Amino acid sequence: MQEVPKGKLREGYTTGACATATTKAALTALITGESQTESTIYLPVKRFATFHIESCEITEEMAIASTIKDAGDDPDATHRALIVSTVSWSDEPGIILDGGVGVGRVTKEGLPVPVGEAAINPVPRRMIRETAEGVLKEYRIEKGIKIVISVPDGEEIAKKTLNGRLGIIGGISILGTRGIVVPFSTAAYKASIIQAISVARASGCEHLVITTGGRSEKCAMKQFPELSEDAFVEMGDFVGFTLKQCKKQGVKRVSMVGMMGKFSKVAMGIMMVHSKSAPVDFHFLASVARDAGAEATLIEEIKQANTASQVGDMMSAQGFLSFFEQLSDYCCLAALKEVDGGIAVDTSLYTMKGEFLGKAVRDNGID
Repeated sequence: MQEVPKGKLREGYTTGACATATTKAALTALITGESQTESTIYLPVKRFATFHIESCEITEEMAIASTIKDAGDDPDATHRALIVSTVSWSDEPGIILDGGVGVGRVTKEGLPVPVGEAAINPVPRRMIRETAEGVLKEYRIEKGIKIVISVPDGEEIAKKTLNGRLGIIGGISILGTRGIVVPFSTAAYKASIIQAISVARASGCEHLVITTGGRSEKCAMKQFPELSEDAFVEMGDFVGFTLKQCKKQGVKRVSMVGMMGKFSKVAMGIMMVHSKSAPVDFHFLASVARDAGAEATLIEEIKQANTASQVGDMMSAQGFLSFFEQLSDYCCLAALKEVDGGIAVDTSLYTMKGEFLGKAVRDNGID
């Protein structure tokens, strides 16, 4: 996605970025004995960000640092939440990372974190670990450390999220694949979509690839290496809006690339795919599985699944590749219906790990 001019859109930071910044502050304070007032980290979007440290307490064995999360112009449930990192010396070598008060614990399969572990997603885990390793290396420290991320109001905040239904108990998740939060529910974000399509058309792109986020865009770029960077547009949750803008601006072919969660909704004709406005319909997925030849036992398991991603894993493990092709075809049909035809549409499905699941193509019409 092309950057929007300043003033159009105010970005915020993810809980993962906040947890990384407080960890760096706490670890630096523990090593130096000096209280930290700010913390600068390198984000996955390949730029630095400096965080204000609300408080920093130091003892001989541990340091505790906190920051207040700013979600930018799209305040979500965790906007203004206090994110805390406690770093202490450990007798064990290496880095131990865990969640404390207000950080949920995973109790169900189908999530990117194993059952029993704190709900700190893979990218934030990597950010926290790599940042801590960098500080230890800078100060030539070889002792082991333990990092505990906590969110004092996390359990209360989690009631406003889907965590309970997903089997994440006791608090919020520490999330973020980029470190920044881009508003997904504002007129400014829609303006940025229009701008991105305009830039692509101005550079001569007739084939655009639209994705729901950073992970799906990476998959898309590998799938379509012949296309310029301008041809890739992140639509967020605004599937229908983006499709209509593509047609309006004269795009001839649109490739939709995404993952099971949001695209299982598109397949049903749902064109605003935010998790709060449209939950996954597991009975719909079960019906598609039935058409793909799944047996009764598997169909019942799908109806009781925790996430759409888990359904994808079930069908993939059983070798029902036609399931993904059919789901992709439903997405194409829904897209063509949304714009009343007139463009070529194809859909590709991937797992959260970037593994290709299936594809379908529809050219210029619904029939």
